Amino acid sequence: MNLILLEDRDFIRPDRVRLQDDRCRHITRVIRAKPGDTLFCGKKNAKMGTGQIVSMDRNTIDMQVCLDRDPPPPLPLTLVLALPRPKMLKRILQSLASLGVKEIFLINSRRVEKSFWASGVLSESDIQRHLFLGLSQSRDTLVPQVHLKRFFAPFAKEELPKLCRNKQRILAHPKAQTTCPVGINSNTVLVIGPEGGFIDLEVQTLVDQGFEPMTLGDRILRVETAVTALVSRLFT
Repeated sequence: MNLILLEDRDFIRPDRVRLQDDRCRHITRVIRAKPGDTLFCGKKNAKMGTGQIVSMDRNTIDMQVCLDRDPPPPLPLTLVLALPRPKMLKRILQSLASLGVKEIFLINSRRVEKSFWASGVLSESDIQRHLFLGLSQSRDTLVPQVHLKRFFAPFAKEELPKLCRNKQRILAHPKAQTTCPVGINSNTVLVIGPEGGFIDLEVQTLVDQGFEPMTLGDRILRVETAVTALVSRLFT
């Protein structure tokens, strides 16, 4: 945990916070901080800075905070991802938050198992927990927005065109002939399919919306590997 992410409920005064949850235990047992130590902190969707431990016991930590710097800038990327298996989704959410992706759409596809949509990982609390872990790792405070879209065709034909306006459109597709560019660093919508890829009809639907199929090369990657590789390649 490289940043202690704070929320409104933690503030007992404008410049003082009180922690009584997992963050307190992490500071005590993992960081092994003591009164007088200074930790890197940031307020959810606001500024970052430092917090000095004023007092602490096994269950409570009070810190004097000074939040005076902006978080790192977000990537100009909207990611559209076919819903992966729950265990994989946990790691992907953490990675995306760490990388600075702020707009994530989890969508359905013919090859997405129906049971994935019933997973507890999709609860608001679980999604937020994994995003917070990613933000704490990378020292960021801007929480990504995650949208759940259970119907492929209405999303692809009605919502996606609005999201794509004036943006580059890339469809990650292992059978594509065009190699994914490097370091475009511009407003982009990136679509990544499920394990096994989108079916032909879904690919054509996305192509009809202006998406260009692109590949990372001959190797077929797992979704969680492809996500990190693509984001890192497009935004260097």
